[in-house]
Amino acid sequence: MLGDEEFSDTSFGDASFGDAVGGGGRTRRALVLVENLSVPFDRRVWQECTTLRDAGWTVDVICPRGSKRDTEPEAVVDGVRIHRYPLRAATGGPAGYLQEYGSALWHTARLARRVGPVDVVHACNPPDLLFLPALWLKRRGARFVFDQHDLVPELYLSRFDRGEDLLFRAVRALERWTYRAADVVLATNESYRDVALSRGGRRPGDVFVVRSAPDTERFRPVPPEPELKRGKPHLLCYLGVMGPQDGVDYALRSLAKLRDEYGRSDWHAVFVGGGDTFDAMVELSRRLGLSELVQFTGRVPDADLVRYLSTADVCLSPDPRNPLNDVSTMNKVLEYMVMGRPIVSFDLREARVSAGDAAVYAPANDESEFARLIAELMDDPERRAWMGKLGQERINGPLAWRNSQRSLLAAYAAACRPRARR
Repeated sequence: MLGDEEFSDTSFGDASFGDAVGGGGRTRRALVLVENLSVPFDRRVWQECTTLRDAGWTVDVICPRGSKRDTEPEAVVDGVRIHRYPLRAATGGPAGYLQEYGSALWHTARLARRVGPVDVVHACNPPDLLFLPALWLKRRGARFVFDQHDLVPELYLSRFDRGEDLLFRAVRALERWTYRAADVVLATNESYRDVALSRGGRRPGDVFVVRSAPDTERFRPVPPEPELKRGKPHLLCYLGVMGPQDGVDYALRSLAKLRDEYGRSDWHAVFVGGGDTFDAMVELSRRLGLSELVQFTGRVPDADLVRYLSTADVCLSPDPRNPLNDVSTMNKVLEYMVMGRPIVSFDLREARVSAGDAAVYAPANDESEFARLIAELMDDPERRAWMGKLGQERINGPLAWRNSQRSLLAAYAAACRPRARR
């Protein structure tokens, strides 16, 4: 979620590290609240936690337990104390979400009391309900940092296709209250920052862009393994969540057109990841007659993910244009880039900000053109190599996590500045 802006040492430099320590040398304490993923599985949150730890903060995290990893109720990982609670994901529409969020809020409040006093409460959405325990902590002297991972009103419109109904208006109200409660806002890209300034009414000095970026020390290419191509000349790869708004169905229909309209079956495709629509996507692949060409792995260990991406010839980012996707930065795009892979994407505003010429862009939601661009890249190894190199240069330059580290620490310094007397 990084753009091309430069960061000045005078604005984001070492002075912000010193702000980790309060008067008299007291180490400050941050409490990070997360609802939709476990930690450290949530890579963005984990990078933020370790950045704060390295800057001298004591960091606690409250989050759900994972199903296969992050299952312990209490853990200390690399100096960060994590408090996890059981949570059942929502099923059955709005009533299911009310049950999920109600349970999450109760557990979050319970564990926050156990953690005790903190200097900063750092709440990561979705949902836009964590301002409630954050307000409780603010009344006890904490500052509130709102880390906006998603624009929840746009997520609602994109996921449920119900229009601006009563629930949408409620979601907008929750977002507005969260903005008002926060001392500072962390935006994941410039589009989100614009929303915080316009719709949220925040001052420019209170909104900081902290973009997500892969950990290039942990996540790096390995030698390709041709056997992963299942005897085909080309490997196509999708990485990411499989939810209603993520476009896996667009990718599968594009692959069917690649076979039917362009006469190409010289490829094997791997879809890595899981989510609400995983089973439906496997069934769609079967209905499209792609079962012999398409493999669904589910979630895999990082080592296996790196093997697939290192072997891939073309990576797919099929997120359709909708109110959320057009202004959101896709983590999969950044991960493809760090692995040096060329990308086919639909033409989305923030996709172009992230990938630039490391991707080619089909007109929004045009599956036939998406298929044509895949075929074009399969036939041009020199262009693929050039695009992959360009992506790596962007990840190691303007999109590097070190830039967002400076912005994160500047945001904390701003949150902790003395409050004006009334």
